[in-house]
Amino acid sequence: MPILQDFSLSTITAGFVASLVGLTSGIVIVFEAARAVGANDEQVASWVWALCLGMAVLTIVPSLKLRVPVMVAFSAPGAAILATVSAGDFTLDQAIGAFIVNGILMTVAGFSGLFERFMNRIPVALVSALLAGVLARFVLSGFADAATAPWLIVITTLVYMVSRQLAPRYAVVAVLVAGIVTSLLSGSIRTEEIGLSLARPVYMAPSFSLSAMIGLAIPLFIVTMAGQNLPGVAAIRNAKYDVPISKVVGSTGLGTMLLAPFGGYSFNLSAVSAPICLEAPAHEDPARRYTAALANGGFYLVAALFGTTITAALRAFPTELIHIVAALALLPTIGNSLATAVEHEGHREAAMFTFVVTLSGVTVAKVGSPFWGALAGVTAMMVASWGVRTKNA
Repeated sequence: MPILQDFSLSTITAGFVASLVGLTSGIVIVFEAARAVGANDEQVASWVWALCLGMAVLTIVPSLKLRVPVMVAFSAPGAAILATVSAGDFTLDQAIGAFIVNGILMTVAGFSGLFERFMNRIPVALVSALLAGVLARFVLSGFADAATAPWLIVITTLVYMVSRQLAPRYAVVAVLVAGIVTSLLSGSIRTEEIGLSLARPVYMAPSFSLSAMIGLAIPLFIVTMAGQNLPGVAAIRNAKYDVPISKVVGSTGLGTMLLAPFGGYSFNLSAVSAPICLEAPAHEDPARRYTAALANGGFYLVAALFGTTITAALRAFPTELIHIVAALALLPTIGNSLATAVEHEGHREAAMFTFVVTLSGVTVAKVGSPFWGALAGVTAMMVASWGVRTKNA
């Protein structure tokens, strides 16, 4: 079959690394979020099942249909908002109702074209700078881990440098193998908590309250659209893929609505893990990189089936290993994004405003730095345009 022929070791590895990053980067926050709204152990496991299933289906279906890598993740900033909820502020059923409302808002913003029209107004230089800022924060944390795991960082980095020259397509594969071997030899991989168990969905009936809509649904919607979908679209466009953004974003809203009663609180286009499958390290041929997304969705399906087991297995890896593998995999994307961002001299300063504000990680009114970075860049571009008109008047 043609699809099977498009798979390669590099695309499967890219899909695995992307799922590794996608799950481990926020799964602990999901546990805290579920507990904060009163979920018990079975319901927490259902949250993991719903999130993994949603990411799998919402990634596999459009990637298979469009033959383009479309990557979907759960909203980590959204989980952080939920985790800050004080006990007694909202009941679990009110939270579920808020998740459904969030899904409705996302569906409308997507299928109506409002979100895509907003994205189309942002110049390419700013979009590239935005993506570079989001990814650079993640990459910096990978190399900062040299303080706690110096040999792991040094060995994997050297392996990456050498393999990029000898076999660039398999550089990430080599880094992953070197990292696992180094971690095994150092005794930092923990397997004692891993046990085989199937995940079971638990239906949680919703109720709708004005306070939950204002306190949960709207903040969830804002951080998902501004903090996640914004850089997610930037990743797709930076990789030069033509994707029907409105339909894809709308489908994430539908997925949220359907899976909310089982714990699927919010889905969005992936920003951090997506470039691992979107860029050249996944495969030299852009037309075959969609198989990396299919592999990514396949790993999420396995995670949905064995939710608690997979979660425990992922937590067995040292966080330093996950961080450095992702950091090295994302380096080419950051380089390309920065090159595009500063290519046009007239947009260079505005792009740098976008980059540094996004990189800062600042959060204001519960809205993350990608939104404020884009706003800073657009403002700088408007001021520069006004200055030019004033001088010419």
